[in-house]
Amino acid sequence: MSLPDETLKKILLQIQQTAVQSQRAHNLSVQQTTAKERERRILQLTIDEINDIVGNVNLYKGVGKMFMRVPREEMEKDLKAQEKDLTDDITNLTKKSKYLEKQFNDAQGQLRDIFHHAPKQQ
Repeated sequence: MSLPDETLKKILLQIQQTAVQSQRAHNLSVQQTTAKERERRILQLTIDEINDIVGNVNLYKGVGKMFMRVPREEMEKDLKAQEKDLTDDITNLTKKSKYLEKQFNDAQGQLRDIFHHAPKQQ
């Protein structure tokens, strides 16, 4: 049983579009993950620097174009909360990236199957 040429063309086009969209979304997800990991690393370095400081020192947090003095406990709590948020974002982006990669591979597999089983023209 073979499909009409128009139907086959539509199916191939749809599978190809799915593959392209999945690959683009996957690449974007990887870029976002890389940026979040860089942010998290900077945050971890900041937390380490604050932990190395002994004694009662003034800590300042950027607020727009100015800085506001913040108690050490509050600063540490805020930084750890930001780190947790970034870690959650990275986890979610990694899951999304794996899903998109699987979707792309499935579409590629479907295209290979279609071309592999297509009748040979002479």
